[in-house]
Amino acid sequence: MNASQIIARKRDGHLLDAADITAFIRGYVDGSIPDYQMSALAMAIYFRGMNLAETTVLTEQMLCTGTVIEWSANGPPKVDKHSTGGVGDKVSLVLAPLLACCGLHVPMISGRGLGPTGGTLDKLESIPGFRTDLSLDEICRLTEQTGCVITGTTSDLVPADQQLYALRDVTATVPSIPLITASILSKKLAEGLDALVLDVKFGSGAFMKTVDQARELATSLVQVGTQLGLKVTALLCDMNQPLGHMAGNAVEVQESVEALAGNGPKDLMEVVYGLGSELLLAIGKAVNSETARRMLQEQIDSGQARERFDRMIVAQGGDPTATLDIADESVVEAKRDGYVSTMDTAQIGQAIINLGGGRRRKEDVIDSSVGVKMLVRLCDRVDAGQPLVRVYSRDGRTESATACLSAAIQIADVSPPAAPLILERIGPH
Repeated sequence: MNASQIIARKRDGHLLDAADITAFIRGYVDGSIPDYQMSALAMAIYFRGMNLAETTVLTEQMLCTGTVIEWSANGPPKVDKHSTGGVGDKVSLVLAPLLACCGLHVPMISGRGLGPTGGTLDKLESIPGFRTDLSLDEICRLTEQTGCVITGTTSDLVPADQQLYALRDVTATVPSIPLITASILSKKLAEGLDALVLDVKFGSGAFMKTVDQARELATSLVQVGTQLGLKVTALLCDMNQPLGHMAGNAVEVQESVEALAGNGPKDLMEVVYGLGSELLLAIGKAVNSETARRMLQEQIDSGQARERFDRMIVAQGGDPTATLDIADESVVEAKRDGYVSTMDTAQIGQAIINLGGGRRRKEDVIDSSVGVKMLVRLCDRVDAGQPLVRVYSRDGRTESATACLSAAIQIADVSPPAAPLILERIGPH
């Protein structure tokens, strides 16, 4: 069956067999199938979907287009986490060194921000000298030496995904569960992991706006990952307000360092401990969640977690003693008395973009010094004139960001019902 026939078959709602998917992905990577035909198949998948078997084959074949890292058989377990993105989500910066202190190795391949959600690599690049362009050899060597790295992908890892994502971005096929699943898991499987935990966000600041959408994606990721031999679980986490107090780049690194020193915001640490516990349980380092959380807490209390973070920074060329550049401060105030009833978290992310702290296009240059500090949480009682957000800004960009922030935070006469931060766990018991 040729490429056009495969596209037509999926477009008409038929299932694709393994041979069809394999031929298409291999042909796309070697250039015998052009971009326009790959775009047509992505569109057909977007509208028609894929079942578990199809998605599993797609993921596996994308993985096979590149290198899979091979680790020593007698080395520490290799683990990682993936978040579907959110505003103020600095969990990776805290969790990677924390897991390394518990005897796990974390070869974390991360990404950049695009749109209202921040990127882990952009945050770390606010540290002077920090490198996010490690080669495959460096990823392996530094992971063995320090226990954790956080870096960008390389051309060796899943080239099919690198090519396909660019097409999905310009053909409006990004929000496809099978394509998202294959993209995430192929990259994580390429790390040669023993276990993976997924932080699947829902809400106003998340890619998946509803719980049902997040649950569908989490279920797909867990099922496909399990089919491919990976120990994988997912947590559904609320993103109807920023995570922690800080959102931006340098300000999030600053908050991450404080968290590793034992002064992390309660909500941030709840997600860190929840995700970390899943991995400790998955590889048998802990017998129950209570033991796992206690192990993680001990690494922070002892100072080992902060020390490990500094070691990672030095190993990747950064200076952990450098003073981070933070912009000047102003505040957004409440216009009336009442309760913080809703936050449009995507709008808060847009405010950071307006300040210069995020990208509208991939080629945009980020100002790491700007950002916001959330001074209130949902359900808080506020008075007129009370500061709601501290804004870190430069170059006269404060006004547009302030307008976004003022519109994003709604105050009502009645407090909304409190909602759990971690709603649900999806995975084997």
